[in-house]
Amino acid sequence: MTDKTRNILIVDDDEDILTAGKLLLKRQFGHVQTCNDPAQIPSLLSANQFDAILLDMNFSPGESSGEQGFTWLARILEMDPDAVVVMITAHGSMDLAIEAMKHGATDFVAKPWQNEKVVATLSAAAQLRASRAEAKSLKLSNKALAAASSAGEQSLLGSSPAIKEVMSLIERSAPTDANILILGENGTGKELAARLLHQRSHRADAVFMAVDLGAVSETLFESELFGHRKGAFTGATEDRVGRLEAANGGTLFLDEIGNIPLHLQAKLLTVLEQREVTPVGSNKAVAFDVRVISATNVPRAQLADESNFRQDLLFRLNTVELTLPPLRSRREDIVEIATYYADLYARKYHKPQLPFSEQALVAMRAYDWPGNVRALRHATERAVILAENGCYDVGDLQLQAPTAQTATTARAENSASDDVLESRDGLNLESIEKRVIETALQKHRYNISHAAKELGITRAALYRRMEKYGF
Repeated sequence: MTDKTRNILIVDDDEDILTAGKLLLKRQFGHVQTCNDPAQIPSLLSANQFDAILLDMNFSPGESSGEQGFTWLARILEMDPDAVVVMITAHGSMDLAIEAMKHGATDFVAKPWQNEKVVATLSAAAQLRASRAEAKSLKLSNKALAAASSAGEQSLLGSSPAIKEVMSLIERSAPTDANILILGENGTGKELAARLLHQRSHRADAVFMAVDLGAVSETLFESELFGHRKGAFTGATEDRVGRLEAANGGTLFLDEIGNIPLHLQAKLLTVLEQREVTPVGSNKAVAFDVRVISATNVPRAQLADESNFRQDLLFRLNTVELTLPPLRSRREDIVEIATYYADLYARKYHKPQLPFSEQALVAMRAYDWPGNVRALRHATERAVILAENGCYDVGDLQLQAPTAQTATTARAENSASDDVLESRDGLNLESIEKRVIETALQKHRYNISHAAKELGITRAALYRRMEKYGF
């Protein structure tokens, strides 16, 4: 499930908050519903399953105790024990936020909120809802977990010197228990490299446990990795084994390691150094034996900055450092990779296996492939589906020049005044206003504060106009 298919509910008595929230979130999520009366919550929950609920703490004028929020939080969790609720708190009400999480809330956002923070928090909350079903099926037995990772081994594709060097490092380091840090851009195959390291190690018969740290909120970090005991907090109705304990005897793959905040880096470092973990709500430490493989798309220079990443944790993680090259630096591998995936998708879709045209081969070798192997795989899949001339042609790949988007944006910005003048010729003031707002939003990549400032209006005024014109 992607964010575009998720269903979000916002409950707040402030219509401005509801309008702003809906405008912000509908660009990220598929469905956003609003409610200004909490009494409607039971009927909404009966008719819908929400991936995340954004719930205000107070609904009556002058009310600031948060008791109304606690009451409705409890009601929501009673009706849907798996509900993921993010509380809206007034600025500076940290005590209420902490109390709300003790009552079962997943996270909180403070008014006035930061757009990026709200989107990230709700995206993580929705992901949590999706992963809870999977988490319930986890077996405490490592044998059962290992069965889930028993798929056949796939190697990194290509024969270039760069990929041969990567495979050599994998072959040399895999048999050891050394911690590995994998660096590389998105789509270069970091998780595949991690699985190869596991499959070629003496832990191959044990579990390979992958954790996307980018999808784990700060408030759930300890519960996800360390586990919790029944009754540790409201909603903890049973013991939950953390990922470190569940991966015991096997390999723990920590993806997006470069994105976790410094204070959580410190907690992770302590656990890895001590080789034992204390679940939330427990006083008893549990020893574990795992090999840690980490990955990040954060540049190496940024990792070396103490203000971004703890160097003692970096030293703990990168006994061996493995850098996956971008596809543009190993162009001689492009045709081999494309051919592999073309044959794969031809079998999947029951299509004939076709050759690439000479024009397609030239285009693929010349393309810079932002998105790397993942992008090449998707382009090849499209070609298999769309081909109709006895070969995979350039048009079937649907390649877009790397500068095309930039050029389009530049053209839009440079012609904005001309467009406005064209609208003005028709004396259509609403068209002029809509176009100006659209141009400002595109220019500032939908940063409401920056767009409103350039337009010379308030954020609230911009939100109203966006709603009016259907942005």
